[in-house]
Amino acid sequence: MSIKENIRIAVFSIKSNMMRSLLTMLGIIIGVASVIAVITVGDGGRDYIVGMIRNMGNSAIALTVNTKTAADEDYFTDRDIEAIKKLDGVQYASMQSMATCRITVNEQNGFLMGIGCNTDMQMLIRTPCQYGRFFTEEEYSQGKNVCVIDIGSAMQLFGEKNVVGETIHCKVNDITTPLKIIGVVDLMASVGMDTDEMMSSFSSMTGGMQMMSCMALMPATLMDSLGGKSNHYETVNVTCVDESQLDGIGTSALNYIRSLHGNYDKDCYSVTNYATYIDLLDTVINVFTVFIAAVSAISLIVGGIGVMNIMLVSITERTREIGIRKALGAKTGTILFQFLTESVILCLIGGAIGLLLGIASAALVSHIMDVPLAVKFSTVAIAIGFSSAIGIIFGVYPAKRAAKMPPIEALRRD
Repeated sequence: MSIKENIRIAVFSIKSNMMRSLLTMLGIIIGVASVIAVITVGDGGRDYIVGMIRNMGNSAIALTVNTKTAADEDYFTDRDIEAIKKLDGVQYASMQSMATCRITVNEQNGFLMGIGCNTDMQMLIRTPCQYGRFFTEEEYSQGKNVCVIDIGSAMQLFGEKNVVGETIHCKVNDITTPLKIIGVVDLMASVGMDTDEMMSSFSSMTGGMQMMSCMALMPATLMDSLGGKSNHYETVNVTCVDESQLDGIGTSALNYIRSLHGNYDKDCYSVTNYATYIDLLDTVINVFTVFIAAVSAISLIVGGIGVMNIMLVSITERTREIGIRKALGAKTGTILFQFLTESVILCLIGGAIGLLLGIASAALVSHIMDVPLAVKFSTVAIAIGFSSAIGIIFGVYPAKRAAKMPPIEALRRD
């Protein structure tokens, strides 16, 4: 008997008992849909999170001073940063010093989180100013009283986004310094977040109450003069032309800094490769996705048992048919292949329905979570592979039982 004829008989048998077949396939449908939904949402979420972090700086490293073991002369200086910029493979380098202080805007008090940096920071955050501009090299070297604030901060302080030209009064050590806003940048976008959504959520949580807080980028030279620490930095962020050179450039930069400071005997520096965290996060998400998918796949075993049960019932109902076919010369292998084909087709139909339901469920979850839908060829292959495997594994025993049935005994049954 040809494969085409086997398929035709299998489809006819399934149609003849449509309700029973659908109930039998239900376990396969639920199992495949669960696995596909978990894998698809997991892949989409992983791509979204990893991509977001990569946008933050997949070719970046951070050089950090250990404040517990370092002396004042061990901290990074402008000379160190200029030396790092000249190393082969280095693209941009900027210090990052942070401090908080009180501010006054329109006679209202609040807090400022200041980030001291140089002009390379605009390339490190990879987000241009939406309004105005970044500070220049001249403004940096002169320590001008200018700053670039976050767009969310602009909304909180002034109720609008374009606040270029406005002034923030910063108070440090009882000395008030006016800071002119020369640019507005969307810092949340640099880390893959939506500022408008964040502000809307924050407003709903606080009942519409405005918070007088601000995040601003300013020349590190200005922050030094405000805080009384000149040329004294704990962190330097560096981007590289080639991601594969990150570890080598980090080691070279630290060795060079040690030679400039003459502190080889001290363990006062560390280097952080952001790409390492990306790979680690990717691995962790994959492990969780596989684990949850494996748990969901348990329902496939239940579905397979249901297929085995219904095939045994089908064989019992078709005993005389089997006896007649064997009496007419049908070989054992032919009977075996016929019932195995029926089992596989039953599972494949259930797998196809489960695949569609799984993708639909994943699309709904992805829409709610606002992550991209990632339907890959491997996901479709998994659905087809699982369905076929279940059909073969749980269909072998009933098919063997039918094939080994003696024709005389089969013909005697009613």
